[in-house]
Amino acid sequence: MVTVLNRLQEPQQVLDEKFKTNKIEVQSIHFSYEKIKILNEINLTVKESEFLVFMGPSGCGKSTLLRLIAGLEQPDGGDIVVNGNSIQKIHPDCSVVFQDYSLFPWLTARDNIILALKQRNQNVNKKELEHIAEDYLSLVNLGHAVKKYPGQMSGGMKQRAAIARALSYGADLLLMDEPFGALDPVTRVQLQDLLLRISREQNRTIVFVTHDAEEAIYLADRIIMFLPGAGGAKTVNIEIPFSRKNMNRKQLFASKEFIHFREHLLNMMNKEILNNLANQTVLQDGAGI
Repeated sequence: MVTVLNRLQEPQQVLDEKFKTNKIEVQSIHFSYEKIKILNEINLTVKESEFLVFMGPSGCGKSTLLRLIAGLEQPDGGDIVVNGNSIQKIHPDCSVVFQDYSLFPWLTARDNIILALKQRNQNVNKKELEHIAEDYLSLVNLGHAVKKYPGQMSGGMKQRAAIARALSYGADLLLMDEPFGALDPVTRVQLQDLLLRISREQNRTIVFVTHDAEEAIYLADRIIMFLPGAGGAKTVNIEIPFSRKNMNRKQLFASKEFIHFREHLLNMMNKEILNNLANQTVLQDGAGI
């Protein structure tokens, strides 16, 4: 896998520097869905080459903000600036992975990736694009499925193909909405490690949505906790309070620092959920956005 990943860095050198993503600024964002306030006065900055995790319970606006950053939705108020440009004027150059795979059903796994590659590598011949696509599929353990159509693949296989396609696109900004939720535990661990290596070796900026505390701590340079509220979600900036260098996964998960921090995150999240439920007599429609 190391050899494949090193080889896959080469096509990125042909990309124009104008695609370089420096940082993201979320400025006083407001967003409502069917008159229900989802986000209210959200401000945050994503640093260049940062691995930022959005964590929180379902329905508190994590995915909504990710879609806003991708330019797939427009805010009711405020602005999002990517690399100095408002997304309302210039669509951000980014790769996106959703929970629902988003593969073209009439294309094979390989051809889904080739379609993405062609957008950024127009001068690369078809044979080379096929090799690159196959390498990315091998990277997510789908080397055996290059000619399979989405209808012939399991949910986990389709999600891995979608991840391979997003990685192949080569954008410096990668937006991922619970991308590992449909995967078995072993594959999930393998792809977490792969994503960390890509983040560190290729200096990509990654915004990653999860409600899993262990995943958040393992991956993140920094965590933004989304907490539900009657007037829209609020966010809390959380720094990782201990060093994870020179620790493997087993050592990290067994450490007292990790265990205490994980409990702190879960207690914070659960406390706000219980407080919010205590203040409501009826659950509102639209709470799963």
